[in-house]
Amino acid sequence: MKIIKLFFTVALIFTTFLNYSQEKQQGPKVKVSGKVVDKISNQPLEYTSVSLTNTLTNKVSAGGITDDKGNFSFDASPGTYDIKVDFISFKPLEIKGKVITGTTNLGTITLQEDSKQIEEVVIRSEKTTVEIKLDKKVYNVGQDLMVKGGTVSDVLDNIPSVTVDAEGTVSLRGNENVRILIDGKPSNAINVTDALKLIPADAIDKVEVVTNPSARYDAEGGGGILNIVLKKGKTNGLNGTIIATTGYPDNHGLSGTINYKTEQFNLFTTQGYNYRDNPGNGIFETEYLNDDNTTSGYIDENRTNTRLGKGYNGNFGFDWYLDDSTTWSNALNYRKNSGDNRDNVFQDYFDASKTYLSTTNRINQEDSNSENVEFTTGLVKKFKRDGHKLTIDGSFSQNMDLNTSFITDKNNLNSDVIIDESLNDQKQNRNLIQTDYVLPFGKGSQFEAGYRGDFSELTTKYAVFNDGIANDDLTDVVGYKEHVNALYTQYGTKVNKFSFLFGLRWEDSNITISSENAGLSNNKKYNNFFPSAFTTYELNKESSISLSYSKRIQRPRGRQIIPFNNLSSNINTFIGNPDLNPSMTDALDFGYLTKIGKVTLSTSLYVNKTNDVIQMVRKESGLTTTTGIPLIVSTPVNLATEYRTGFEFTLNYSPYKWWKLNSNFNFFNIKTEGDYTYTNFADVVVTQNFDNTTSSWFTRLNSKISLPYKIDWQTNLTYNGPQDTRQGRVYGIFAANLAFSKDVLKDKATVALSVNDLLNSRKRIFDSYSAGEFDSHTEMQWRERQITLSFTYRFNKSKNDREKPKKSMQENGDGGGDF
Repeated sequence: MKIIKLFFTVALIFTTFLNYSQEKQQGPKVKVSGKVVDKISNQPLEYTSVSLTNTLTNKVSAGGITDDKGNFSFDASPGTYDIKVDFISFKPLEIKGKVITGTTNLGTITLQEDSKQIEEVVIRSEKTTVEIKLDKKVYNVGQDLMVKGGTVSDVLDNIPSVTVDAEGTVSLRGNENVRILIDGKPSNAINVTDALKLIPADAIDKVEVVTNPSARYDAEGGGGILNIVLKKGKTNGLNGTIIATTGYPDNHGLSGTINYKTEQFNLFTTQGYNYRDNPGNGIFETEYLNDDNTTSGYIDENRTNTRLGKGYNGNFGFDWYLDDSTTWSNALNYRKNSGDNRDNVFQDYFDASKTYLSTTNRINQEDSNSENVEFTTGLVKKFKRDGHKLTIDGSFSQNMDLNTSFITDKNNLNSDVIIDESLNDQKQNRNLIQTDYVLPFGKGSQFEAGYRGDFSELTTKYAVFNDGIANDDLTDVVGYKEHVNALYTQYGTKVNKFSFLFGLRWEDSNITISSENAGLSNNKKYNNFFPSAFTTYELNKESSISLSYSKRIQRPRGRQIIPFNNLSSNINTFIGNPDLNPSMTDALDFGYLTKIGKVTLSTSLYVNKTNDVIQMVRKESGLTTTTGIPLIVSTPVNLATEYRTGFEFTLNYSPYKWWKLNSNFNFFNIKTEGDYTYTNFADVVVTQNFDNTTSSWFTRLNSKISLPYKIDWQTNLTYNGPQDTRQGRVYGIFAANLAFSKDVLKDKATVALSVNDLLNSRKRIFDSYSAGEFDSHTEMQWRERQITLSFTYRFNKSKNDREKPKKSMQENGDGGGDF
């Protein structure tokens, strides 16, 4: 409670200061007081907002918040006011033209519950609803038990069409080329996957899934766009949520979202700290081959790793309502994370007959630190006609990542200790400027146009030392500059049951990659047009079909292009490719949406063609260890053309008022055509044919049951099907999550217990084969089973604002689909 009052005090002081700075000298102040209670129960209403609007200036000039006994008291200048008393889920009370000349006690004010607003709040908080629009689907994140105490990554893993694999990589309909936006802007983090693990799940309002984006959106992301929209308070007065989390392995955190809104300002802040241990493990079993494919030897590698992370994520901002049509928003975001990661690797060596030879123990102690500062500002001007508006946005950020490793390598046959050290220091500056103009006209028609400038610079310094001596092959300073200017325009209209949206986007890209070690600077300039077209036909009030086309681009960046390898293993590693070219995708999508009784069904048939597709390959690097073992590297390359076709459906079904089911299924086929040529360790040119056709599928089933005593039980089952690649096979993965929750403290708080990966089965298992080089089997578990206990406390919420569905909606079989 002290924390709540501290935030309230700061917010109230700040608001009072701003109001005071706008006031003229109006003479001595007088005191206004009173009390607010529930009309039916006569219970005091804490945190109720009371505001005074001057009838001459039509501006809020004074106000306050009730205490825990429902009392309020504040100073105001003498005058004539319209008084408004407002509390969430209650009907607001207004007193018009109240003349205040001296100390005034307004007496006891009673508020009556607003049943309509309560219904809306309850329905919104109970489930994940889907709004189907012309060019996107919007998933409103409800009270999902699986993500309580979790992060954005946990939320995304529960969104239909989206999967997050064992290593944290996000895919949309099985495609990893996804553009992730936060509040409509690209994430400014160097490592987006790590950044998603720092943002608390409770901070998310909704996730927009754009499988086939229109010209309005950034053309980046061959597989589509995920836009994560963070919460911002919409209710007057002070309100918020505080979440405390603990778990095993160590998963401890405390976060709070506080919002204070008046008629002129909206102040908001999110503060969070977490301490997490994400233990993992891996197995690499490799059979080395001679040129004639006979066995030359074996190495079995077993790896365990602990990743201790301490993270802080916070922001503070405000919306300033300059007038009824103009809003200016500003926010300062700060994120800091430090990690203590330890990899313990044992390598058992065998000869060609699988006779044991020796064991090497390799320990990699890595320390990581990252820091991000971002300032965002935006102006929205609305005109008289509904939907007619102009927006101007800016984002300016700096991000720093520093990773250092100390590696010891010792074989049991001798006492020699090999010591390696590595340094990876990255600094990024990113500036984004965007403006959009929307003009509705006629009947059901709209014109849009806009500009976007995205300018980023990333410098990566990495170095490797072997026994104190610099390894020149693995030491460099790499610079990456990306300047993208874009213009777009689009036109939408509706004719009877048909809706159309046509757009064209133009992007000019200027990308420079430099290397001090190689003494080169590679500049790539190109500009492209990205057309889009969408049409929808309403079959009836409950059903519609749609057809859409768009052209997309996937620019390589980050880990894909930085030629630095992790030295946890000296025989299996990853190296980026700075010579990668962008991939271009043509996407076609046919969709059908219907609602029949208690069932809501959304289906889609899609076809994507991607040129210069980026794909991971494994090969011998030409480098060897001190014992003469070839170093096998995984690296991304451009592999000609990829054809991807697929079908998916999302189903929501409520068989009973206490049981809700939703399911998602996706099947896709990938055909790759292309060759890859490289020089192996024997200085022989090797050409591999990567022509390959493979299919895979994934499915998810989510069940939520309301038990007696206000207990909710949620189960989540997922299965990612197996997939054949040109170099081997990726095996299927089954995983199960389980969660229970119960409301306490008169429904103002919730206790939740969840188990992520109940069977401890989320492992990426695959086989790789390269003729005349190696045959390997790999199992990697990025994060082991996690048990989490969370306590959520909500303040300035009525007793009705809890996760319980409205009876009539359940009986009507509402499945979560809005049309």
